[in-house]
Amino acid sequence: MLSSGGYSAASRSAVAGALLLVASFAVASCGGEGDKTDAPNGKVTVVYEDDTVKPADRRAVAVIRRSRVLERVAGWLNTSIALPYDLVVKVTGEVPPGVTDAVTQPDGRTVYVPPPFLTQIQGVLGKVVRTVERPALLPPSSYNVDDLTALSTQFVFGHEVGHALLRQLLLANLGLEEDAADGFASFYTVNEVGPGPSLAAALLFDELAREEGRLTLEGFSSDHPVTQQRVFTFLCHLEGSDPKKYYEPLVGPGYLPKTRAPLCPQAWAMLDYGWWTQLRPHFSGAFKEQGDRTQEKAHERLIAETKALAEKLDEIRTGQ
Repeated sequence: MLSSGGYSAASRSAVAGALLLVASFAVASCGGEGDKTDAPNGKVTVVYEDDTVKPADRRAVAVIRRSRVLERVAGWLNTSIALPYDLVVKVTGEVPPGVTDAVTQPDGRTVYVPPPFLTQIQGVLGKVVRTVERPALLPPSSYNVDDLTALSTQFVFGHEVGHALLRQLLLANLGLEEDAADGFASFYTVNEVGPGPSLAAALLFDELAREEGRLTLEGFSSDHPVTQQRVFTFLCHLEGSDPKKYYEPLVGPGYLPKTRAPLCPQAWAMLDYGWWTQLRPHFSGAFKEQGDRTQEKAHERLIAETKALAEKLDEIRTGQ
């Protein structure tokens, strides 16, 4: 479930964000159920239940539908990963009791995206556009409410896909599942889309953190990381993926602290290698050769970045 550091829908009015597509879609049941077969052949489908969308939420749903950000993620999964079960993504007003933000069911077979949640994201980003200077990495043509809503939703959906993969594939997880889900959102969007989703998600979560105010016991005890901490992790993984490209526009203006930036290349390399390695046994036949090569390159980079970090670690420590 996408929540901002204990930012539960029951107690808060702002967006509960976690912060955050079409190859042959298969017909799946609305509950996301499917019979497991010996050869994994689960497919991801995106369903818009228009008759459940209230008038107040139609614009936000139209933005997401037109952008096809959900379908793009679904398409990548259908091409690259052999799921044991179908995964149904439902943009619907008919959700389980208590669900107000994007959520993945425990079996990893259904993701719910409530239309009011998309409207809330849109509202928060409207304030961002009015009050926050555009980051240089975002082109002027993209710094508007609709584009930022689509980009941040792509990241949010990546988070939910992370949950679905962890649960369907029973992937080993050595930390918080919410951290791992955030990691997949970065892994997918940085590799397949570019900087836009990470930046939009960082803007969204930064504003959410400001609206939350001082942290409460609920925030500290949540199964989600603290909201502002997530912002810096999104940016760290982005910067670490290509320091030559992203260091100056992220660290120069102060979006990512100079004390964090030296750790980011190795952090990204570990995340990238980790997800490719976890997914490798589940590559589809069509993707296996490409996926294997990519995983091996990620391994080589992790070794190189770990060595580079070791060589400058004393300098980093004494400089902090």
